[in-house]
Amino acid sequence: MAVIQASQLSPPPTVVGGGGRGTDLRRLAAGYAFLAPLLVVTGVVIAIPAGLSIWYSFTDWTGLGPAKFVGLDNYRRLLGDPDFHNAVWHNFVWTVYFLTVPIVMGLFGAFLLSRIRRFQIFFRVVYFIPYVVATVVSGAIWQSLLSPDSGVGRGLANLGIPFLDGVNFFGDQRLALGSVALVNTWQWWGFLVVIFLASMQSVDPSLYEAARLDGASVVREFWHITLPAIRPTVMFLSLMTVIWSFLIFDYIYILTQGGPAGSTDVLGTLMYREAFANQQAGYAASMGVVMAMVSVVAVSGFLYLRRKGWDI
Repeated sequence: MAVIQASQLSPPPTVVGGGGRGTDLRRLAAGYAFLAPLLVVTGVVIAIPAGLSIWYSFTDWTGLGPAKFVGLDNYRRLLGDPDFHNAVWHNFVWTVYFLTVPIVMGLFGAFLLSRIRRFQIFFRVVYFIPYVVATVVSGAIWQSLLSPDSGVGRGLANLGIPFLDGVNFFGDQRLALGSVALVNTWQWWGFLVVIFLASMQSVDPSLYEAARLDGASVVREFWHITLPAIRPTVMFLSLMTVIWSFLIFDYIYILTQGGPAGSTDVLGTLMYREAFANQQAGYAASMGVVMAMVSVVAVSGFLYLRRKGWDI
């Protein structure tokens, strides 16, 4: 009986990358074919409106009918518009506030929550509930709570303290912007707690055990272990906070509509008013381009730091 060698039983070798350039092109074409529906949707929903907004920012357009090309006139007008300067300042203040207070609150709440084991899911749900409540609903609730006639304002007036008599949180120029920010913080910080907590739970527990053996306090554990470990999450949420802060519109429009006397006006409310109330859609489009450029600068800075090797 003939002896069959092992080499005769082995399958023929597989040629890796067989087919050459033609196969690679077919694979590339198949990939783009799967991406085509998404690219079409992106073009229709994002790219085309963005291109039209840039074009209309160079025109004098009421929002209806033909647009008249005016070059850089709208942007020159922005430079000298005190309402625009006021709105940009309020957006800047809003950004600084939300980069500090809610993020610090979220980190603190998440760290405290990470130290407990019982009822943790319950607290996570409680913190997250305000985030899923509709903006209109939560705005109406806070309008009632802070009302000078029936809410906290009336309660403060009943205390008999002169400077608290007649306080109007949304009607006082000194209090309005901070009051709206407080309402938005109530909704936003629970979301931060849940995200930060999820990131903290991925930290290696042995690091905390080693720190405790060395006599580290809870504060030092947070500062030297937790915070460096979740830094990418903190930086990403900080980036998104900058972008979202310059897009803020809903709470301000619901609670104050930019008033009183422009004390809560931001770029979103000013752009809405110019486009629909004053029928200056071309001028409003130039404001929209400025808002988009802020996002571009923020994302570009984030990507630049990552390219330089920052662990973010």
